[in-house]
Amino acid sequence: MTISIRPATRSDIPLIASLIRALAEYEKLAHAVRFDEAVLAEKLFGARPYAEVVIGEVDGAAQGFALFFHNFSTFEGKPGIYLEDLFVQPEARGVGLGKALLAHLAALAVERDCARLEWSVLDWNAPAIGFYKSLGAQLMDEWTGMRVDGAALHQLGAQAGNLGANA
Repeated sequence: MTISIRPATRSDIPLIASLIRALAEYEKLAHAVRFDEAVLAEKLFGARPYAEVVIGEVDGAAQGFALFFHNFSTFEGKPGIYLEDLFVQPEARGVGLGKALLAHLAALAVERDCARLEWSVLDWNAPAIGFYKSLGAQLMDEWTGMRVDGAALHQLGAQAGNLGANA
């Protein structure tokens, strides 16, 4: 069995889209998938890419992916890599592809002089948490994720012009 990791290309958009949908199904979030493939292609491979994707293959067949982007640690004064999504098809689990994808990202982080590699995991996903811990990852129990999206994002953004000097 041969495991390989390769950078995704624009021609991989249908594959990436199907892997995202499979991940959403696994996470019980299929209802939340709203992307348009053309927009996804532009955001990943257009003039200003917002994220990168690597494809994990087993014996030449695509079986997983990792989508990631750079963030920045002000305390470290260095960039980091944030892993947005990691997914391995159920039939390819247990062969080392997930570990290979994470090891690839760790090597990129070292090569790019990043301070860390980080991600979020659903608290009910015990198999993933156990797997990540086995690789040396630590739970960040003292941190709580926050998000503003949808109508709340637009409402908050609309307030930007009204803040003036009294903000």
